[in-house]
Amino acid sequence: MSETEPRAAAPTGTRPSVIQLVFREKGALYAAYIPLFSEGGLFVPSTREYQLGDDIYLLLSLPGDPQRYPVAGKVGWITPANTPGGRTQGVGVRFPSDEKTRLLKLKIEELLGTSISSSKPTQTI
Repeated sequence: MSETEPRAAAPTGTRPSVIQLVFREKGALYAAYIPLFSEGGLFVPSTREYQLGDDIYLLLSLPGDPQRYPVAGKVGWITPANTPGGRTQGVGVRFPSDEKTRLLKLKIEELLGTSISSSKPTQTI
């Protein structure tokens, strides 16, 4: 998984971050997917400071799919630095409730198949 942030860091609450997430394998997608958000969502590793509700624009690439999916999400939870249990610092990005993103959520869940209900640990809640 890789992340790129804007060259000039915009102050929180102004322009949304643009983050490119590339998932080359299902295991990484499984570890980042957040089924607890009703619209779906993804964990994004980041050392940048975010507030709940901040806008984040994702450019998402899924395993085996050449298409990039734009998602205008919002920060739904924050994992701060030095969290007990060795969790990766970052944010949970909640997908918007629109038709295009609903179809993307279905595509992700189809890719993950039965592993979505696995008890294997993830980077999420």
